[in-house]
Amino acid sequence: MRTLDFAPLYRSTVGFDQIANMMDRVLSTDGAAPSYPPYNIEKLDDDSYRISIAVAGFSDADLSVEVRDKALIVSARKVDEDENKTFLHRGIATRAFERRFHLADHVQVTGAAHVDGMLHIELHRQVPEALKPRQIQIASGTKVLEKDVVDAKSVN
Repeated sequence: MRTLDFAPLYRSTVGFDQIANMMDRVLSTDGAAPSYPPYNIEKLDDDSYRISIAVAGFSDADLSVEVRDKALIVSARKVDEDENKTFLHRGIATRAFERRFHLADHVQVTGAAHVDGMLHIELHRQVPEALKPRQIQIASGTKVLEKDVVDAKSVN
């Protein structure tokens, strides 16, 4: 297993600890990452995403979608109604699960739908106006010079 020392990063930067923590978290997980339930992450356009999770066998009441501390947490608990049944083969997994997705800044969950055994979670990045690029108008040189001259005369 590889380990990286992020101490130099902490000494020379401010505010990037989230990136270092994420890298540490990704590198610390072993190769056997959980694969249940399977999921897709789609990019619909520049600021819209969809997470689709295969949740066959679960009802709406069994599923939970929650956003907490910049993380999307999807979990399911199935009340075992199959205790009286005898299965010759049981291939449909309905075991409890919890799947976490870490959300970037300004990404919000806008909705969730459970259709045909798939849970679709819609996400949208909403960048505040203050952080969006904006065009700065350039004033003509004569206005700037006149203002400087007036200020210099008032000082003298």
